[in-house]
Amino acid sequence: MLKSHHHLTYEERCQIFILKERGDSQTDIAKALSVHQSTISRELQRNKGKRGYRHKQAQEKCEARRSVTSNNKKMTPQMIAIIEEKLKLQWSPEQIAGWLKNEGGECVSHETIYQHIWTDKKRGGALYKELRHHGKKYNKRSGKTAGRGCIPNRIDIEHRPSIVEEKKRPGDWELDTIIGADKSGVIVSMVDRASKLTRLKKLDNKSAKEVSQALIEKLKGQEIIVHTLTADNGKEFADHEHVSNELGADFFFAKPYHSWERGLNEHTNGLVRQYFPKKYKFSNLSEEDIERVEQLLNNRPRKILGFETPFKVYQRLTDSAKELQEP
Repeated sequence: MLKSHHHLTYEERCQIFILKERGDSQTDIAKALSVHQSTISRELQRNKGKRGYRHKQAQEKCEARRSVTSNNKKMTPQMIAIIEEKLKLQWSPEQIAGWLKNEGGECVSHETIYQHIWTDKKRGGALYKELRHHGKKYNKRSGKTAGRGCIPNRIDIEHRPSIVEEKKRPGDWELDTIIGADKSGVIVSMVDRASKLTRLKKLDNKSAKEVSQALIEKLKGQEIIVHTLTADNGKEFADHEHVSNELGADFFFAKPYHSWERGLNEHTNGLVRQYFPKKYKFSNLSEEDIERVEQLLNNRPRKILGFETPFKVYQRLTDSAKELQEP
């Protein structure tokens, strides 16, 4: 019986190179070496370089990978498989490490996970592309477009109840809009300050009427608690009084050029951009695409939540709030 996890020798890699150059298929190469086809497929995928598969380079990559793994006994094939699975869900190394610790089993540090990613990149791998900024330094938004319009009857954030700053109760939401390339659509984002739960809604345009309807649709319901809403000064939130009346919540506006007063929403927009970059046209997005990203964000462990997920924390907070309201 052929083994799917056969460790190839340097001589076998030389043979693979020769047969591949001759034009043999992966199936034929596997038969010639008496190994499983998946062994050949994995070898060609993991150890190829920019110029294709070469036996010397393949051997060097394999030895380098074994060296890194041998230095950390916790990085077993099973652990690597789990880490790479979570990376492909766009979990950060810190989130993976925190989640592993919470699970109570074998765990590794986020530094070890980063080392695995950079080693993979040196071998020509693409794990680094799953990181939010592809490993580049993050530049915060400057907030230069804040205060874009005059909002009638706006209530300044300085009048917002102090309890909102504590981030302990569910129902205090930050609001913003994310614009597609060439103004091809807009996503309205809503984030609960306490649990980091995210709600997303795609619109064709960011008119005040469209935005207000989206907010009411996504936040009105028995399972959602809404105490306050906080937005920037964009004209798309000009219909705030209607939203406030429909949701039974107070609506506040951050001060112009003070984007940090809605820091959570700014951060969340960055997470959404991980899936829909600035060059992406939102006209290509379906409701299913938006819902998928919403689910991914709400089921991703967050460091600020002790590596619990926003969905789990929101459920716990809302259940506690409802118990307190019961007679």
